[in-house]
Amino acid sequence: MTETNRSTLSFEVFPPNSQVGVDKLTETLDELKQLDPSFISVTCSNHNVDYEKNTIELAKHVHNKLNLPAMVHMPAAYVNKAQVRRILDELEELDINQVLALRGDIIDGHAPESDFKYASDLTKFIKQEKPNFEVSGACYPEVHPESTNRIDDIKHLKEKVDAGCDQLITQLFYDNEQFYRFQEECAIADINVPILAGIMPIINRKQALHVLENCSAHLPKKFLAILDKYKDNPVALRDAGLAYAIDQIVDLVTNDVDGIHIYTMNSSKTAKHIYKNTAAFFNLKK
Repeated sequence: MTETNRSTLSFEVFPPNSQVGVDKLTETLDELKQLDPSFISVTCSNHNVDYEKNTIELAKHVHNKLNLPAMVHMPAAYVNKAQVRRILDELEELDINQVLALRGDIIDGHAPESDFKYASDLTKFIKQEKPNFEVSGACYPEVHPESTNRIDDIKHLKEKVDAGCDQLITQLFYDNEQFYRFQEECAIADINVPILAGIMPIINRKQALHVLENCSAHLPKKFLAILDKYKDNPVALRDAGLAYAIDQIVDLVTNDVDGIHIYTMNSSKTAKHIYKNTAAFFNLKK
């Protein structure tokens, strides 16, 4: 692979709920910096009642203290235009210009705001307010859970890209063939922005059970066999889960994926292990 078409590597972290978590994440971020990622994204959900204190402060740390590009998640459902303008102005003052525009979860018993029904509405608004901002969007290689079929899902994704989305980041998946099929469907639909593959390594039983119960992604036989065989062996499950993620990444990079975006679960140990075993495929320094 040449330097001109090498895949990028980026990480996702989330704001902790305690000071202990904050201290631990600070150490994690210091270690992630050593891996020279293209950017670090900072999550936010519609359950986050203090967006500026949590998400933006963490992104500020990534940008100012670590001197790394920071991407801020921005859910659309429970914000209005005035709030978004204020947040965008704050980000601009911090010299942060990357946003992941999402609809976000709909909270039972809480009616959404009316300004942004879909992520595409928020994307369009951000591009109108701050044309220099880079807006990313989420995508689902195996169809959004609320879509009726693959055709409609790709149609809505096309609308998001046409609204100004600069790149796409997939939800987690464990079957690369599903991703390659999704790539082909995007190409047919004239969706030509970069698509980063979201990878979440399975490293413990609790996480594995959560995936089994809540993940709509197809789970290949090889993946299920790992979960079954090592369910009572934490060390073996972690090692096998990391090995599976590494195999996924090597295959994706070998096939010239635009980028790998690792859902770190705030674990630098996981990210460093994957980096160590895949750096050569990214044409990165070890």
